[in-house]
Amino acid sequence: MERRVVIVLGPTAVGKTQYAISLAKEYSSPVISCDSRQIFREMTIGTAVPDASQLSAVKHYFIQDHSIHVPYTAGQYEMEALSLIEDLFSQGHATLVVSGGSMFYIDALCRGLDNMPDADPDLRRELTRRIREEGVESLRMDLKRLDPEAYRTIDIANPQRVLRAVEVCLLSGRPFSSFKLSEGKKRDFEIRKIGLSRPRDVLYDRINRRVDAMMEAGLLEEARSLLAYRDLPALQTVGYKEMFAYLDGKCTLEEAVRDMKTATRRYAKKQLTWWKRDPDIEWIELP
Repeated sequence: MERRVVIVLGPTAVGKTQYAISLAKEYSSPVISCDSRQIFREMTIGTAVPDASQLSAVKHYFIQDHSIHVPYTAGQYEMEALSLIEDLFSQGHATLVVSGGSMFYIDALCRGLDNMPDADPDLRRELTRRIREEGVESLRMDLKRLDPEAYRTIDIANPQRVLRAVEVCLLSGRPFSSFKLSEGKKRDFEIRKIGLSRPRDVLYDRINRRVDAMMEAGLLEEARSLLAYRDLPALQTVGYKEMFAYLDGKCTLEEAVRDMKTATRRYAKKQLTWWKRDPDIEWIELP
């Protein structure tokens, strides 16, 4: 029997959720989320979790089923997602739909990662303290020294990515980039990648409108409720960081919203740059 996984990927706000749901209905498949933030139950508005109607349209997995208080890695996602995929195939599914924009998680699912060391709570607290007190630039310089390749290729605007890369270097004595397998692990199912894009002005307008909608839905209040946990890796995230800056009195709310839109556009550009190097992606430009 055919065993195929179709991955719907693309930049933030491009429209992956609705496209994946349509595809899942076509294949009588659930949607397996591949989003490193929507996985956390405490973060709803700022992660653009699918709404109630979308969640009821088809079964979703890896949506708000983990806690921000328990560290979670791409390696764990690889193991849990592969186990779920095998289980769903055994239930009779021939094609499964995966959807998400987390580059490292998608790489982990498709190609696999070497066995990275688990997080060390004491080291993570120290690195988090440095980001808070010295800024992420301090850790970026450490990463540039420890692993120039990772410095060039990961999203160094994302403090959590930088922290994890430095943490792995220090714990393992190996470059973080060496854990990404050059050949990739063999999967016993076919993988098809569909990349969604839109004209840049359309995508940026969708990003701006999504941020405005998040604010109207109560993002500031959600961030305020999470303020005590701001140092957790999950909350080193666009949207929450800007709201925390406002709550700290470092900027006006208008400036925080503007910074959130700018950071989201930068992240979308980073996602597209990352995936444009993958010749296996079939790109579809939506209007």
